[in-house]
Amino acid sequence: MPTVALANLGCKVNQYETERLAESFEACGFTLTDFRSPADVYVVNTCSVTADADKKSRHTARKAARQNPDAKVVLTGCFAQLAIDTGEAVDGATLLVPNSEKMRTASHVLSAFPDLIQYSSSAASAEHNPSVLHPQDWGQGGPKPSVDVPFAAFPESGPAPAGFVPLVDVSRPIALHRTRATLKIQDGCQYFCAFCSIPYTRNTMASRPLADVLAEARRMADEGVREVVVTGVCVGAYGPESGSGGARLVDVMTAVADIDGIDRVRLSSVQPVEIPQEIIDAMASHPNIAPHLHLSLQSGDDIILKGMNRPYDTAYFAEKVDRLRQSIPHIGLTTDLIVGFPGETEELFQNTMRFAERMRFARTHVFRYSPRQRTSAADLKDDVPFEVKERRHRELTAVCLRTQKEFAASEIGKTVDVLVEAKGAQEGWLSGYTGNYVRVQFPAPKEARGSMVRVKITDVLPEGDAYGER
Repeated sequence: MPTVALANLGCKVNQYETERLAESFEACGFTLTDFRSPADVYVVNTCSVTADADKKSRHTARKAARQNPDAKVVLTGCFAQLAIDTGEAVDGATLLVPNSEKMRTASHVLSAFPDLIQYSSSAASAEHNPSVLHPQDWGQGGPKPSVDVPFAAFPESGPAPAGFVPLVDVSRPIALHRTRATLKIQDGCQYFCAFCSIPYTRNTMASRPLADVLAEARRMADEGVREVVVTGVCVGAYGPESGSGGARLVDVMTAVADIDGIDRVRLSSVQPVEIPQEIIDAMASHPNIAPHLHLSLQSGDDIILKGMNRPYDTAYFAEKVDRLRQSIPHIGLTTDLIVGFPGETEELFQNTMRFAERMRFARTHVFRYSPRQRTSAADLKDDVPFEVKERRHRELTAVCLRTQKEFAASEIGKTVDVLVEAKGAQEGWLSGYTGNYVRVQFPAPKEARGSMVRVKITDVLPEGDAYGER
């Protein structure tokens, strides 16, 4: 049988989609192997959220091609979509699959490279006729797949087109091999923030029907998943307007939380404007909905937020945070911040520093601004020097680490539920997360991995994690 290795870059949505791609390749007769090993096909689910993400996507393609020069190197995801749209020749890539066709990548591979089929035990045949784009076709009138195919967002929700292998057999177990899993319920974004290219690479708004969401969540529970992370490109936009069949986000959260075997349901990154009171009430009242939200702030200065085309200002954000903490006092709030956006003076940066400290985030991802193709900010002068971005990144990271430690310290003396997921920093330690997203390290036998355990928080470690004892 042919072998396939998959690499995932980027967000939780990509993580979910990579897991589903692995299932579809297995269904087509491929054997999964580690990406560091020789393989017949390498699939890279790429990211394009920053210039570094683009660089990593290119590097991963070249690395795969070096590992096995005879292998087929297939790129999909947001960087691949931008490469298709801009005509970029990606060194090492054999085939690019657009985002709209991502979940049919296995069928595209078998159709584009029929010599692989002789090694496959699946019923796939060379009669498939998908839209593919080879590097030699770029800029030469080659086939251009449509980027507006709503079916492609959730192909498991309906019949596969003629000649295509179905994404998954819903009767098959999910080979997750993990205790926390992502569950994609939504795709597409139409916010068009000035710094972000995602609305161009994922431009079809789609919400998955609730029945399909719950069917997959139950399969996850049957496979031993203890925590489900409900995710989407713009998960707060989930609803009947884009195909949910009438369900709202709160319906998904509560219904998944009610499934036997699911101990915790967590909502992934969401826009501050997409948290209605019903979500806050459900989070406050349902014991299985994690008291944690990742609210993407991006800047703590109103001038920069306006330049970024964000749909809120700092007053709105602060009011939302206050309302959340009034209803859920122990909630963990995490965020993203960007330094060095065009026009960010030292004064405006200091506003972000002060606002981040005031918000007391439990964990923060700090990014340096980099221009993205096709975005409105790409037309602005990148007027913050690299060394200034580096300094601001260090300073803001230091402030955010301090608030992270303060939040972790507020848990000292409490006995909390920790989902044990990984090794700890020292021999004999394990680690995992609480419901409000505090990472806890504690001494425990390796057999505890995958279980929910009670841990008493006793200290905070230098890197910002909590320390506890069973």
